[in-house]
Amino acid sequence: MSNKAIISTDKAPAAIGTYSQAVKAGNTVYISGQIPLNPEIMEMVTESFEAQAVQVFENLKAVAEAAGGSVNDFVKITVLLSDLSYFAQVNEIMAKYFDAPYPARAAYAVKALPKDADIEIEAVMVV
Repeated sequence: MSNKAIISTDKAPAAIGTYSQAVKAGNTVYISGQIPLNPEIMEMVTESFEAQAVQVFENLKAVAEAAGGSVNDFVKITVLLSDLSYFAQVNEIMAKYFDAPYPARAAYAVKALPKDADIEIEAVMVV
């Protein structure tokens, strides 16, 4: 008997490949990387980096809630950026979503992200 459960919500973008929005194993939830897709229309948010980052955090929040928790249950996030010059903006926006103490975090600049997004974030949470 497996204690693995698939987490899915229509309040976050549907998986567009061979993955699940999140997988819960025991009390740990692994949330797939979220890009700035608006879940209602499955279109990219493109007006600004800030708008992209906000959409990503909203998507993460929706998946966290579907898993029975909140972003404050995140223990680790990984931030992928098209350019590290966006790092300060990520900090500003992240501060609006999380209460201290903050999760562990890694941030990387990468050559490209799906759908030419400027940001993707994955998370691990404990509920």
